[in-house]
Amino acid sequence: MNRERLLRFVVPEGIDDPERVSGGNVYDRRVRDGLAATGWSVTTTEAADADAVAAALAQVPGGGTVLVDGLVAGWAPTAVASAAANVGVVVLAHMVTEAFAGADPLAVERERHALGHAGHVVATSNWTARELVRRGIVPEQRVTVAMPGAVERALDGPAGHGEPGRLLCVGAVAPHKGQDILLDALGRLNALDWSCTIAGSRAVDPDFAERVAATAAPFGSRIRMTGVLGGAELAAAYRSSGVLVAPSRAESFGMAIADARARGLPVIAAGVGGIPESVAGGGALLVEPDDAGALADGLQRWMTDPALRARLRAEAAAARARSPRWATTVERIDRVLGAA
Repeated sequence: MNRERLLRFVVPEGIDDPERVSGGNVYDRRVRDGLAATGWSVTTTEAADADAVAAALAQVPGGGTVLVDGLVAGWAPTAVASAAANVGVVVLAHMVTEAFAGADPLAVERERHALGHAGHVVATSNWTARELVRRGIVPEQRVTVAMPGAVERALDGPAGHGEPGRLLCVGAVAPHKGQDILLDALGRLNALDWSCTIAGSRAVDPDFAERVAATAAPFGSRIRMTGVLGGAELAAAYRSSGVLVAPSRAESFGMAIADARARGLPVIAAGVGGIPESVAGGGALLVEPDDAGALADGLQRWMTDPALRARLRAEAAAARARSPRWATTVERIDRVLGAA
């Protein structure tokens, strides 16, 4: 195999761990497997800290190519800068840290340093790419957008809709995903007929997850916190639900939203970050972020207005055919790596 088809991919530890499911991990796995299928010989290194990142980068031969997840690149910006002097360094940016309220200034500075020294940056949404350029982190000519793909089997199967009051929220139970906002909103809708499944890992922020679980307990069986759901279980949850709820405080794109779109499932979401981009084409009701009252109003409209539901379902079904494919994602990254 030609040397230019050898690739080291440096990712966070545990990307295949079912208890650490995240949009970033799903994206990394799809890219890893897709690049291997296109002829790259991919050596994946999982890193738990800055020393592990530096060691992985040091193993790339001069003139070689390395793809680095943006999270781990931010842990070791000096190592990224040093590697970029000898090898083709491409950083995969799932987010822009400084775009989110309350960001750690040290993390912001490290991310700026790492991305600024990369030969090229792949952004997972147009919003992320715009933020990188607007904030002066990376010049426009060094950014390529490769949006996440959709679930192919969902695209090929029939669209289904559960009862309007069957709500689904998918994502790691963590502050940026806003499950606490969702519970606050649902507490204002006790008179309506609803149930809610909250699916996602509780390992990302155990203290927050414990508080969410405690808040959910008085609702009894109306709220199910399932933890991480596997492929078949998650697919069943989507099929039986009437709407996906994404109450995020911060979001670069929203993998759960992409999966819902692939299934023709309407979405009620906070209009923050890259979410408006991920629901372009209709089928979604956007509300003010970090506002339980606004989310409650949106949920009430969905559950009580048949005309609104019919419109959103029709729009979601039409948008389904335009869902991006993972093959396109991999093709764009393949071109960037080839140039690197």
